[in-house]
Amino acid sequence: MAREIFETKRKALKINLNPDIYGTFAEIGAGQEVARNFFEAGAASGTIAKTISAYDMAFSDAIYGAEDSGRYVSRERLLKMLEHEFDLLTERLHTEKYESKKFFAFADTVTTLNFTKTNDPHGWIGVRFQHEVGGPVNDIVIHVRLLDSDSHLQSKVLGILGVNLIFAAYYYAETPQVMIESLVDNLSVGSVEIDLVKVSGPAFEQANERLLNLYLIAKGFAKAAIFRPDAKAAQIKDYLYKKNIIILRTKYRQKSNPNFDLFNLAVEQFEKNTAAIPADTVVLIEVLMGNVLDEESTITDEDLTYFAERAEYLCSTGNNIMVSNFRRNNHLAEFIKSFKPKNIGIATNVSNLKNIFNTDKYNMEEYTHELLSYISGMFSKDVKLYAYPYLDRKSNEIVTTKNMPVAKEAQHLFDFLIQNKYIVDIENYDEKFVKTV
Repeated sequence: MAREIFETKRKALKINLNPDIYGTFAEIGAGQEVARNFFEAGAASGTIAKTISAYDMAFSDAIYGAEDSGRYVSRERLLKMLEHEFDLLTERLHTEKYESKKFFAFADTVTTLNFTKTNDPHGWIGVRFQHEVGGPVNDIVIHVRLLDSDSHLQSKVLGILGVNLIFAAYYYAETPQVMIESLVDNLSVGSVEIDLVKVSGPAFEQANERLLNLYLIAKGFAKAAIFRPDAKAAQIKDYLYKKNIIILRTKYRQKSNPNFDLFNLAVEQFEKNTAAIPADTVVLIEVLMGNVLDEESTITDEDLTYFAERAEYLCSTGNNIMVSNFRRNNHLAEFIKSFKPKNIGIATNVSNLKNIFNTDKYNMEEYTHELLSYISGMFSKDVKLYAYPYLDRKSNEIVTTKNMPVAKEAQHLFDFLIQNKYIVDIENYDEKFVKTV
């Protein structure tokens, strides 16, 4: 049975009329958009203990403490806000009047589009709440990117997101996938991207955080998710911003382990070519989710469980893991370039290049356009492909870029990329690690 999607005003009113739900709102950066929805719905006195917008940095620091990083739109800032406001709420409201209340503290710290439209609008939004009267606290924290080209529209989106989050905390926490789906209720497609969700507390004891973040990709709310070697989800921009990044692409249900031997050579060659140091370099193994959607209309719970298990296993090898829906290298490169990295290396098998630079899988009328689109999106002065060889099953010959077959129509472009070292063969490989294709 399909879930009924309540309008934003109806969600806010339902919470306002629930005598057990009571809390505070602390919003920084885009006005008090979430609290406004509760005031306008009516009966807000039943829900709102306090609203605050510590917009000035000096006021904000006086309340929540200064940030060592100097960043106010950050998860650290949000958690300080949630802790301060919830502790204040429970400290001050402890008389008989409040003994039946399930308290919450909502907070957001957001930057919307500036006047010159030169910034990257995004924010952290969270709610700390009690699922039971007097019970322990639970947290839901999300990171969002606001995609509308108008700051007023972005503020409106933020207001709806906040209502959805509080409603989800109290009405959908026991069914985490529904909780995730409901976050975009009443929002237009393309207005927001949710690229991280973190949950904690007894209400989420059975929730798998990896599954929740993979579900964001499956539902189209995010393009990728990153998991650190400890298998915990990380916020992509924070993790990759201005770093050197080297990526190994792998496919869904790849039967064998990634070719770590050749990938390690690619990492060494990348660091040598770019003068990158390990402390400033993020090494990623990517698991591609997108090709599942080529085969199936939707990603099933079984698929998601597989991705979560695969990510956990690969994390156990000591690597950072990215699960994504990028079917093509150029789409991946364009995404990574948005984080202003120093250098990007993508390790790929020469057999994949063979598919790109040959015409047999393309409509000839579209091939030139497709190839130019791929090259323009893929390459820049800071992006290189590191190609590892394969053993051709038919000829029993090791194939590198030097003897890879290339379509006549693509030969000049391919030669240009090779000569200018946009595509680089992995050197000093041991033939025993070369896999048959």
